Amino acid sequence: MQVDQNKSRRAVILECAARLFREKGYKATSMRNIAEAVGIQGASLYNHITGKQEILVELLMSIARLFTKEMNEINKSSLPAVDKLKRLISIHIRYTAEQTDAISIITSEWAHLEEPTLSEYLGLRNAYEEKFEQIIKECIADGTFENVNPKIALFSILSTLRWLYSWYGKQKNINPIELEQEMIHCLLMGLIKR
Repeated sequence: MQVDQNKSRRAVILECAARLFREKGYKATSMRNIAEAVGIQGASLYNHITGKQEILVELLMSIARLFTKEMNEINKSSLPAVDKLKRLISIHIRYTAEQTDAISIITSEWAHLEEPTLSEYLGLRNAYEEKFEQIIKECIADGTFENVNPKIALFSILSTLRWLYSWYGKQKNINPIELEQEMIHCLLMGLIKR
């Protein structure tokens, strides 16, 4: 793996671990695999990190907190509900483009979190989804969207966004800004009231 020498050793460890978790899965990735990817001896890895669980916690909780912060800022804004949804979709796309490997582990690797972090993570995720659904309901209430089932709309949008990493990582010539515009169009046009 190509290692950026300008990053801290801890940042490099997290980046390499995220890539390995994506490629092999959390359970199949050993600390030795991570050390080899970073380019250090296995024992030296423990000078920076206590173990795989610490890495997983840091990766997943930083993403969960980041999305929670973004959601809270968007919710506090005076934007119309549909513009809030556009911002949320843009944020998902931007973070997927910037941190593809780290974002990829939110789909399934969270199941390996241990308590009490697992409950905290699920609490943040559930609160985020509830707020997202509430914005969809506001779009229905204000007449922007058809009278659709908000839970199905939420599932459709978030499923697409959560699995975007698997498709985006294979694309070589897609501009992230164009991707945002196209995906917002594709995800919301079926909901817009005509």
